Amino acid sequence: MIHPATEIKIVSEAIGYGIFAKKFIPKGTIIYVKDSLEIEVDEEQYAKHSKAMQDVIEKYSYIDERGIRILSWDLGKYVNHNCNRNTISTGYGFEIAIRDIQAGDEITDEYGIFNLDFSFPCGCGAANCRGHIHPEDLDNLAPIWDVEIKNALESFHSVEQPLLPLVEEGIKKELDAMFADPTTFKSIANLRCVQKKNKVAAAK
Repeated sequence: MIHPATEIKIVSEAIGYGIFAKKFIPKGTIIYVKDSLEIEVDEEQYAKHSKAMQDVIEKYSYIDERGIRILSWDLGKYVNHNCNRNTISTGYGFEIAIRDIQAGDEITDEYGIFNLDFSFPCGCGAANCRGHIHPEDLDNLAPIWDVEIKNALESFHSVEQPLLPLVEEGIKKELDAMFADPTTFKSIANLRCVQKKNKVAAAK
């Protein structure tokens, strides 16, 4: 589920829809959580769909650490990538705001963590745009992204968290353990699907 203080708008004719903040959302806020209503499509189910439907699934889903495609039931599927994104996924089943998001700002995240099958050109326009998003980005950039996540988590308990009730109890216990002992931090690298990691390694 996407944060309730968001709405869908047209970004541009080329990009299409995007998600925007309706009010100020501070750094450290959970922006998206993988909840129990998310649609899960495994490889067998995916193969049964027509090519046209597979294209739709590819466009609006991401592949989680189990190798399963997750298709958001709400507006979460319209969040766009930006190399200067203001949110990022964590190893805890949710995305977090890594800086303050002002009312009217587009909510953007990092597609490089989504267990990609192939590289694609990025036209986000950010000053730090990587040019292309690659399957190996998660492996190569995880240490940098972990620093951003840890920094954002420092504000976790000082901001309103409307999505926290949707976080699984097991994940909450992992978070509590991490706040008590930061050495137990769960790296974003844990989102790497083993099958995808092997595929990336074979391609090198």
